[in-house]
Amino acid sequence: MDKKVLVVFGTRPEAIKMAPLVKELEQTPGFMPVVCVTGQHREMLDQVLQFFDIHADMDLNMMKEGQSLYSLSADLLRGMEEVFQKNKYDMVLVHGDTTTAFIGALAAYYAKVPIGHVEAGLRTYDKYAPFPEEMNREWIGRVADMHFAPTRLAAEHLMKENRTRHIYVTGNTGIDAMKWTLSAPFTHPLQHKLRKDTRWILMTMHRRENWGEPMSHVFQAIKQLIRENPDIEVIYPVHPNPAIQKAVSDGLAGEDRVHLTAPLDVVDLHHIMKRSYMVLTDSGGIQEEAPSLGKPVLVLRDKTERPEGVIAGTLKCVGTDTRAVVKGIKELLFDPRAYAAMAKAANPFGDGTASAQIVSAIRNYFDASGE
Repeated sequence: MDKKVLVVFGTRPEAIKMAPLVKELEQTPGFMPVVCVTGQHREMLDQVLQFFDIHADMDLNMMKEGQSLYSLSADLLRGMEEVFQKNKYDMVLVHGDTTTAFIGALAAYYAKVPIGHVEAGLRTYDKYAPFPEEMNREWIGRVADMHFAPTRLAAEHLMKENRTRHIYVTGNTGIDAMKWTLSAPFTHPLQHKLRKDTRWILMTMHRRENWGEPMSHVFQAIKQLIRENPDIEVIYPVHPNPAIQKAVSDGLAGEDRVHLTAPLDVVDLHHIMKRSYMVLTDSGGIQEEAPSLGKPVLVLRDKTERPEGVIAGTLKCVGTDTRAVVKGIKELLFDPRAYAAMAKAANPFGDGTASAQIVSAIRNYFDASGE
């Protein structure tokens, strides 16, 4: 009898990274993947599902305007309770460190269903950086039965925390996804608006700990650099959260050569990333994706849970101080050796086979348990 595996995700980054795993489960005899989306990101999530041709078996549709972490967590837990009351599952897979992942794992624990944690073991060991993601992933690590770590360092974190069984170093499923996205055509109208003789800088910034002054300081840096350097253009897909929309409008709207766009679908994002000169981000997934394309990444945070990239030389944490951001960008713009050192560094986040490795490990887990 096929093993029924519940795959739970709710945000666009989760969907991008879980989609290759869902497709791998669909193609592997003996497994029946059941997809439950929470709708924590609504429109952006739907774009990914459509591209990967994934049908959501259950959609909790939890997105509400202005919802707090309290209300989101409570609504998710009630929704997941109903999911587990209606069906029995052999395993639940959650991804990373979102509120969806944490509550999905908590609900599976209450239902006494084995939990597999994809992208396990990332740590800053600062409970407020990033917030609330750092504690979400630590809590998931406490209840997970299988830990799919993207790197050896992530696996070592888990072992130091006494998670000594069923830890697998698989690489990151986000790299798997890029094999799909970059093979699709790039049709976004931005490609016709951007000048061919300019260097593109892709920027994303949305994390809660960067709301307010940190975001304002980065915007000041961008405005200074744009005015001083006529050969650069900044592409900033703006997160739909109203607080972020207002901050960006106040700080960057109308600025010459700063292109504020709606959130890009995953195909356009990866194609623009491929054509960009460098990337500025506080996102997690982009820290893994850009190095696979040979793009230097300046991380708009003081700490990253992906220190492997810093060690390898593909990432550099510049924080959000205006002067530090300006200095970091100028170094890459005007120092060819510094740029080459980052662009040519080896990507430590995998080779695009993570999904196949994860499915193989799950099969062995069931075989060993005799189920």
